[in-house]
Amino acid sequence: MNRKKKVPDSFIPELKGIHIFALIFTAIFLLHAPSLRLPYFWDEAGYYIPAAHDFFQHGNLIPRSVPSNAHPPLPAVYLALWWKLSAFKPAVTRIAMLLVASFALTAVFYLSRVLTNARVATATTICTAIYPVWFAQSSLAHADLPAAAFALWGIFFYFRGLLGGSFAEDASDLILVTKGEALAERTRARRDILLGAAMFAMAGLSKETSIVIPLALALYDGASDLSSGRRGHAVRWLRPLVLPMSVVPLALWFAYHRFRTGFFFGNAEFFAYNVSGTLAPLRIVLAAGLRLWQLLGYMNLWLLTIATLWMMRYPALQEKDGTERPRIALAVQYRIAAILLANVLVFSLLGGAALARYLLPAYPLVILIGISTLRRRLPEWTWAVAVIAAGFALALFSNPFGYSAPEDNLAYRNYVILHKEAADYLQMRDPHARILTAWPASDELTKPFLGYVRQPISVVRVDDFSYEQLQLARLAAGQYDEALLFSTKQEPSVRLLDRWPWWERMSRRYFGFHHDLPPDVAAAMLGGRITWERRRGQQWAAVVSFDSVQNASKSRPNSPRSDVASGVVTQTNTLRRVSIRSYD
Repeated sequence: MNRKKKVPDSFIPELKGIHIFALIFTAIFLLHAPSLRLPYFWDEAGYYIPAAHDFFQHGNLIPRSVPSNAHPPLPAVYLALWWKLSAFKPAVTRIAMLLVASFALTAVFYLSRVLTNARVATATTICTAIYPVWFAQSSLAHADLPAAAFALWGIFFYFRGLLGGSFAEDASDLILVTKGEALAERTRARRDILLGAAMFAMAGLSKETSIVIPLALALYDGASDLSSGRRGHAVRWLRPLVLPMSVVPLALWFAYHRFRTGFFFGNAEFFAYNVSGTLAPLRIVLAAGLRLWQLLGYMNLWLLTIATLWMMRYPALQEKDGTERPRIALAVQYRIAAILLANVLVFSLLGGAALARYLLPAYPLVILIGISTLRRRLPEWTWAVAVIAAGFALALFSNPFGYSAPEDNLAYRNYVILHKEAADYLQMRDPHARILTAWPASDELTKPFLGYVRQPISVVRVDDFSYEQLQLARLAAGQYDEALLFSTKQEPSVRLLDRWPWWERMSRRYFGFHHDLPPDVAAAMLGGRITWERRRGQQWAAVVSFDSVQNASKSRPNSPRSDVASGVVTQTNTLRRVSIRSYD
């Protein structure tokens, strides 16, 4: 595989990395500006912010305020650093995460440019930035974004080293290349491999599952070398030897976690929910199907997938000089396929919640392959990319096919605004009332540092607002004064598989699916009346009051602990059980 010297692309001026980073950050900062002051959301509130807050206040690498899930500490340390330098505010957190997103998108640009050209790199970076899952995660304090950023830089250095090493090995075939130039190229390739391994190590210290990428590449390189039977230069065998070493820092973290807590990979309930409880053969098959959909079709990504497959029917176009428009080198494409396959397999086996954000490092690779194919075979490829980008932009506001998590597009903004308005209403109405609700509102009302309340509010909690859980809540009538109901599952505009009773049963069994009762039905079932209700998009929230017990409750001392009947749980007694099952 020869690497020819690229002709400078006049489409974009030669900018330094810091300039590209600054342009990207400015653009996404302006796009995210309306959401920067939002309180913390979902798993931010449930794990990542409390864990970072513990380190910020007490220097604890292993969180104390929430059960430790053994996630590596790098994201918490990073956020705590920014809070020390500025202030502990959601806006500081979100801007800090936008810096990480800009770092990641800069890697997307450089990776795309080294494999194709500046035009494709620009289109790939823009499409990645506005792809709904990526856009939503760009300002959220989850571990997936830092892990993706370091992983993408690792992939960039890996492929640059791969191309440089192959160029040096084949230098004898190029008349104009001297031995000195070939030696210098080999040296650069070795340096890139080491840099790539270092980036992969940082990704592993951000989130443990990101180690699947260097291990997949090392396995592919090792198998390729064995099958080819070629000895090659040191650069060739260095890759499968060095890449697995990027797992060592993560292994040391797990050893430290085991020493401090007694378990390696999270407590028993977390491990059961995310590992041992996900290994049923039928669930693995169903999860693999979900992962393939998330990778190739989710949030209008099917537009790019269909366009790519359709254009494969046509021959490559010619450049102005009469040469064929180049493809991404097959050796690179095979390795990208190995990365994507490894992600699909791993996240079909692991992860109780089949969240799309787990595939965050894979989306730029899918988009890159698609746009490169369109550019190679379609004269009007820029118009096709514009249509695909428009489809991504539309999906930011509505996902028409099937159920989706609020965190996968701008539905999370509607969700947070509704919860903040509901919390303000409850504080104004009676800050001493006991509130029946579900996670994550139970955390929002009891932890003021999440940004929803000024003082903690007593909470009695159910798992969700399905018929079964509300039946349990009825048995505890009198132990709560009001109820905060909200949509825990947003209903899709169009149902496909969801109309199939078998699929709904499997979703309930393996993926925690349920139907929330509408607020008026839920209020009637609980014996109360709706005193406040709001809707934004597909999200809703409502406060239900119970006049028959409200006056009596005000005469009792306010206590955060209250015994409840048959499965309804309080904040202090069983908060951990529910929230552990909600985290990744």
